[in-house]
Amino acid sequence: MTAAKVSTLVGFLLSWMAAALPAAAQDQAVDLELVLAVDVSGSMDTDEQALQRSGYIEALRSKDVMDAIRTGLHGRIAVTYLEWAGPASQRVVVPWTVLDGPLAAESFAATLAAAPLGTMRGTSISGGLATAAALFSGNGFNGYRRVIDISGDGPNNMGDPVLDTRDAVLSLGIIINGLPIMLKPGARGYGTIDDLDDYYANCVIGGAGAFLVPVNDRAQWVEAIRRKMILEIADTSDGTAYLAEPIADTGYDCLVGEKQRRMWVDP
Repeated sequence: MTAAKVSTLVGFLLSWMAAALPAAAQDQAVDLELVLAVDVSGSMDTDEQALQRSGYIEALRSKDVMDAIRTGLHGRIAVTYLEWAGPASQRVVVPWTVLDGPLAAESFAATLAAAPLGTMRGTSISGGLATAAALFSGNGFNGYRRVIDISGDGPNNMGDPVLDTRDAVLSLGIIINGLPIMLKPGARGYGTIDDLDDYYANCVIGGAGAFLVPVNDRAQWVEAIRRKMILEIADTSDGTAYLAEPIADTGYDCLVGEKQRRMWVDP
C-alpha cells in the first residue's frame, strides 16, 4: 500500500472515530440528521443538474415535507446539502441547518437556489460517502437517526472501493439511501451501466430500513425527490410498492465501474 493510500485510509478512519463519538450534552436534539449528497460529475449535463437542484428546492418548500417534519418527536430535523464528484471533489453548498418550520425551509431552499451550478470531474461514490459521513462529526446536533441520501448516475470508478466505504459508514449506525438516476436506458459507454438500480441496491445503500428510488424519466424526477425525502423524514421506509426493493444478489460485482474505467481509460 502506498503512503498516499495509507494517509487516505488513516484520515478516513479518524473521521469515522470522530463521527462515532457520543453527542455532546449541549448538542441540539433533532429527529433526523440528513446529508443530501448530490452527484455533480461530468456525466450530469447542465439541464440534468438544474432539474435535480429544482427537485430538492421544491421538496424543501412542499407542505408534505413540512408535515413529515412535524410528525417527529421534536418537530425538527437538521439538513446539509453536499455536492460530490471525484475522490477529492466535494463541496458543501448549504451548511447544517435546522428545519423546524416553513421559514427555515424557505431560507434553506433560497440559499440552494442562489448557489451557482458547477460540474466537477470524476465519479467517486466512496469519496462522497466518506465526506458525508464525516459531516456528522461535531455538527452540533443529536439526532435519533443519521441518514445519507446519495444520488448518482453511474457506478463508482475512482477512489476507494465503494463496498468497503459503505460498510465502514454503516458500522457507525448511519443509514444510506439511494437515488440512482437512470435517464439513459440501455446506455453503453464509459461511466454508465444499464442496471444502476441493482448496483445501488447491492453496493451503495444499507442500514435499517434503507431504500432506493430510481429515476427513469425526467418527468418523475421532482416527484421522486419529494417522495423520497418524505419517507426519510417520517421514517416510513417499510417496503412501499413505490420503492425498488434491495436485490439480494451476493454475487454482484461492485467493482464494475473500476473495471470499466480500466477498459476505457487505462487500456
